[in-house]
Amino acid sequence: MTTDAKTTQPIMVCAFEGWNDASQAATNVIRHLVASYESREIRHIRADSYYDLQAARPMICHVSGQARIIWPQTTFYEITIGPDVHLYAQIAPEPNYRWVDYCRNSLRIADELDIGEIVTLGSMFADCPHTRPLPVDESALRRGDSSIRGGAVKDTETRAKSGNPYDGPVGIPTVLDMVAEQEGFDTNSMWVSVPQYLAGDECPQGTLEILRRLSQILGVELGTGTLPQQSATWKAQADVLANCNDDLKHYIRHLEAKYDLDEQLDNLGGTAVPQGDQIAQEAEEFLSHIED
Repeated sequence: MTTDAKTTQPIMVCAFEGWNDASQAATNVIRHLVASYESREIRHIRADSYYDLQAARPMICHVSGQARIIWPQTTFYEITIGPDVHLYAQIAPEPNYRWVDYCRNSLRIADELDIGEIVTLGSMFADCPHTRPLPVDESALRRGDSSIRGGAVKDTETRAKSGNPYDGPVGIPTVLDMVAEQEGFDTNSMWVSVPQYLAGDECPQGTLEILRRLSQILGVELGTGTLPQQSATWKAQADVLANCNDDLKHYIRHLEAKYDLDEQLDNLGGTAVPQGDQIAQEAEEFLSHIED
């Protein structure tokens, strides 16, 4: 990558376990960064009144023969990417209570660390095929700029490309984004789509897609470690699953045709409408063919 690393205020990357973390694709980005680079824990937000301990249960572990209770908590890391590049990360189970207070507490820590931009990560199950690049939907807001930059938005948590606002349930990343904007931070929200028919497994390809986008934001090439090999294995296992199930194979072919059509329409841009109609007609004929 040829872009220069950012020399402005550092960013803080935030991911939360639970509803916002399909196949752990989002939180595994932070786990990968912590394992791959020099990192240290610098802050915590303890459970206090933020968690229902029957839903986010504490864990017991034994260290040097002594039993120890590990309570759910938020951990903040400082991660050194290179001599002149570092970032901060926040990882936690999604809180059960007092979300706005929790977000303000998180942002007070971000302010202490002189953070300039909050980047929230999420992953969601969607109708997308594993045989195509997994979509990463992004929206960002700069201080003093009411316009949104970013790619196409197809998920339930980010701003729609068409301009139609989403009405419905949201998770803690969306609330953190909104509170951060109100408090004057730049924000960036990234969500990767994960095939819903592979919901039982982790999705290293989703983690890899987000990591590549983070590389572009930082202006440095982030190491991918074994993620490419894990992704190849994930795809191969999905191929085997599809080949053993005719209904699933048919469903994936349908998703592929829709994916390819959407990509063609996106690439048209300002091209005349009749060409778009022609592509749509061809896609309908193709879908009718595979349904037969």
